[in-house]
Amino acid sequence: MDLNVTSAEYAETRSDAFGANREAQSSGVSWSAVIGGACVAAALYLILLALGAGFGLSAVSPWSNAGISAASAGTAAIIWLILIEMIASALGGYLTGRLRTKWTLVHTDEVFFRDTANGFLSWAVALVVSVAFLASAAASMAGRTEAPRFSAESAGAAASAVNPDAYFVDTLFRSDREVSESRDASLHAEAGRIFANALRQNQMPPADRNYLTRLIAARTGISQPEAEKRLSDVVAEARQTADTARKAAAHLLLWLFLSLLIGALSASYAATIGGRQRDHVKAIQA
Repeated sequence: MDLNVTSAEYAETRSDAFGANREAQSSGVSWSAVIGGACVAAALYLILLALGAGFGLSAVSPWSNAGISAASAGTAAIIWLILIEMIASALGGYLTGRLRTKWTLVHTDEVFFRDTANGFLSWAVALVVSVAFLASAAASMAGRTEAPRFSAESAGAAASAVNPDAYFVDTLFRSDREVSESRDASLHAEAGRIFANALRQNQMPPADRNYLTRLIAARTGISQPEAEKRLSDVVAEARQTADTARKAAAHLLLWLFLSLLIGALSASYAATIGGRQRDHVKAIQA
């Protein structure tokens, strides 16, 4: 009798030792659960992003005094980006923790750390997938754009799309006088280069200012002082526009950073919840 009991205990001890050795040699990352949770998070994020874009386009109007204001639209877009990042990341992290392999012989603190790490990895993979998809979609849409025809109007439209300062250069030479298209195009190109160089510096070099002032006066028929004033006003307006765009981009990047940080924390914490529920599931005895 004693021999049978000793044999059973020996078999159980050997089984536990084998299981402990197997878990010690296995990876702490459940890649199948991580990839599954990341795919769900990326898909949900893109769906909610499309939903928000649809609501935004339906609420914003190109006409003045119609639809919501630009400030309200920007605030709503920031809130929606944070919300969908939190929801998608939390769901992906929860599924990652719930679907991972149960660790039976690992310390509780180590289980908590592994769940957190797996949730963070699912968020990182989902972010890479989402960025890759959006980048490829943008590149595909840009590739389908028809090549502009080689005419004065299409060339001017293309230059305005590429060079954001083209509008301000056109402002410098507004006039009712008739000028040949070839001369007008070359003059605008030269003035655009001078204008771009001036915006990169604190002030326009005197030689460039005098030359550009003479060009404006000759092209528009206004006096030299008026050309000087127009040049100063347009340069100031261009710098103000560039500064406004810079501040808007900086604010957008800061809010984007905040939303991604919230998404990472949500995925990590949700993974611990899913893992804890996974560990508390009891096997049904046959």
